[in-house]
Amino acid sequence: MAEAELGLEQPVEEARPRFGGMALRRLLRKRLAMFCLAVIVVIYLAGILAPLVAPYGYNKQDLDNTFAGPSLAHPLGTDRLGRDMLSRVIWASQTTVIISAAAIFTGGLVLGVGLGLLAGYAGGWLDNLIMRVADAFFALPDILLLLLITATVRPRVEGLFDKFESWPVAGGLVEAGAPDYFLVFGALALFGWVGIARLIRSQVLALRESDYVLAARASGASLGRILARHLLPNVANIIIVSVTLSLGAMAGMEIMLSWLGIGITYPHPSFGAMIFAGSDLSSLRAHPHLLLVPATVVALLLFAFNLLGDALNDVLSPRRR
Repeated sequence: MAEAELGLEQPVEEARPRFGGMALRRLLRKRLAMFCLAVIVVIYLAGILAPLVAPYGYNKQDLDNTFAGPSLAHPLGTDRLGRDMLSRVIWASQTTVIISAAAIFTGGLVLGVGLGLLAGYAGGWLDNLIMRVADAFFALPDILLLLLITATVRPRVEGLFDKFESWPVAGGLVEAGAPDYFLVFGALALFGWVGIARLIRSQVLALRESDYVLAARASGASLGRILARHLLPNVANIIIVSVTLSLGAMAGMEIMLSWLGIGITYPHPSFGAMIFAGSDLSSLRAHPHLLLVPATVVALLLFAFNLLGDALNDVLSPRRR
């Protein structure tokens, strides 16, 4: 029987969110949200375009110009090795962009959304299996396990990448810091899917008995079609808010791991390593810019993600339309 005969076409269109333009207009009217969005865009664009916009390389040293104050050549001064602080901040932004984006894509979107949709729609033993695994990950002390994983698995990951060094295309991966990036975002993705999966599942449990889903099922639509066309668009608002908040959380976890010395390692810059280097008492008294510069950027980024997530929640919530 055709979908039109079952009355599927009209319910599907009605069920999908139709307030995209309205939501965008409401978001544009929130000045604080737009400021936060601008902060995020500037920091992330600086990281993506770091090779083009950074005045110097991330490890270029000028030992005759150490601990310099702000100047035309070095707007944010230099560190103890004469490295330009502005360039280090830009390159550290690239590290944050790579780690947070990769962790969210693999852990949040692929695992979180995919398993949440499947658990909520399928139900039964599959739902119980996915949720019990999620409960197990949620019950574990994630910070402690992240420390253990990154500290113990690092030699094996580095050994794995060493095997590809002789390949023409993959050569130089170790020098570029690929093992560190892979290890950190992999560890973060391992724990980053649970919250999103639970949110998606709870919404799908209510949607799977909707008329348009029942009609699609009766017409013989495949599981993939029902999940992708009829359920995914109706949880898009939850995904947008969750991803925005999770990006900030992943960025904060990457910075914390680097601050503890088991995240992105020397010589590749990271906000956590920069904050650690400038946080000892003697450096803080004599050269406070070593701590203030990266800490200010980190604070702006994390606050921007949280405030933007709250604004998106207000804008995209159906109860607030």
